[in-house]
Amino acid sequence: MVKSSSSLPLAANHARFSELVEQTLAYARQIGASDAAAEVSESLGLSVSVRKNDIETVEQTRDRSLDLTVYAGQSRGSASTSDFSEAALRQTVEAAWHIARHTAADPAAGLPDADQLATEFPDLDLHHAWSVSTEEAAELALRAERAAREVDPRITNTDGATVGTYEGQFVMGNTRGFLGGYPYSRHSLSVAPIAGRGNGMQRDYWYTSERDPAKLASPEAIGRYAAERTLSRLSARRIRTGKFPVLFEAPLALGLVGALTQAANGGALYRKASFLLDALGKPIFPDHINLTEDPHIPGAMGSSPFDDEGVRTRRRNVVSAGVLEGYFLSSYTARKLGMATTGNAGGSHNLVFSSTRTRRGDNFEAMLKKLGTGFLVTELIGQGVNYVTGDYSRGAFGYWVENGKIQHAVQEITIAGNLADMFKQIVAIGADTISRGTKTTGSILIEEMAIAGI
Repeated sequence: MVKSSSSLPLAANHARFSELVEQTLAYARQIGASDAAAEVSESLGLSVSVRKNDIETVEQTRDRSLDLTVYAGQSRGSASTSDFSEAALRQTVEAAWHIARHTAADPAAGLPDADQLATEFPDLDLHHAWSVSTEEAAELALRAERAAREVDPRITNTDGATVGTYEGQFVMGNTRGFLGGYPYSRHSLSVAPIAGRGNGMQRDYWYTSERDPAKLASPEAIGRYAAERTLSRLSARRIRTGKFPVLFEAPLALGLVGALTQAANGGALYRKASFLLDALGKPIFPDHINLTEDPHIPGAMGSSPFDDEGVRTRRRNVVSAGVLEGYFLSSYTARKLGMATTGNAGGSHNLVFSSTRTRRGDNFEAMLKKLGTGFLVTELIGQGVNYVTGDYSRGAFGYWVENGKIQHAVQEITIAGNLADMFKQIVAIGADTISRGTKTTGSILIEEMAIAGI
């Protein structure tokens, strides 16, 4: 891969951004705000897409912004600007103050308490710039597409390949003494081959994404694997209706972890729009299931020393021996629930879903053996999740498995259940772990789900 190097003047901008934040907060105090929070950020990105051996799109972005929230007691107002001049900063403060003075008070509104704010800022290795040119990015994408097409003559087309690189930095602060920020990056390579012709065409994809470009998988590896996934879909047909064991491939199993985080999110809970309402301290999984949150893993996508409000983050057990031990709360949602923030303003941090039953040898093939006869799901279609009731119904694509061996691809079916029941029926989690975004899990085997086929 192309060697990485710095693209943003990090030290100079950090100092300048800190000055802008402090200057803006001082203006807010001068105008009469009881409290204020400000963030200054800058980002740049490049995305290059190719298709059928030609460059299709090139997108370059560069953004910067100052975002401000001011409080008049428990009323708040927000404004933003991309102009960092003194006059623009004052106008932004005045605009936010005008909104705050004409907004109804909200008893839950306000900054985090000072003792909840982060005071230590470890280097979590979150920034690796990539000085890749448009031409170099295009060549990487073309290599991935060529590798996919060379696997088999049945790969007749592609939806293209894309290389993306993105980096940014920010500084945020508030009038309760917090000031902090850091640079970050994320880079990716993806390809989507198409196999077959006419009504028999199938499409699949694969991608790699990392903060450090040196850790990206090679274009050839991504292209070949994407092609193999696409070719395996050509045998697709429907199966009979019934209730069967279901194995969620690891990339899709991440969605089950996401369903938990959404249902355990403070916003859904205080609105009483979650099937996990009042579930704290109760078993929601079998006793072999655990979910940990660790915001301080070096280089991980979900790492941060503080959340979007400046609240310090910490490692914790969200689920322990099947029991739900924690929600995902910001200061606002915590106050609405009469609880304390968990440092999750802005979302979750590095969730690892695991089972004490998992052994080192529980790879994908071993999980197929545990499935025995049933359905392996590799793609979900549509939304179909009611977080109030937990009802779950999704269109699905995957593979019919008998005696632990894949028989053929399956299409045009629906899988259905209820998340509360699905969680309790998790039989096993594989050692075939994958990390995407803020979540990590292996494949997940559920004892039984309803399948609507023919």
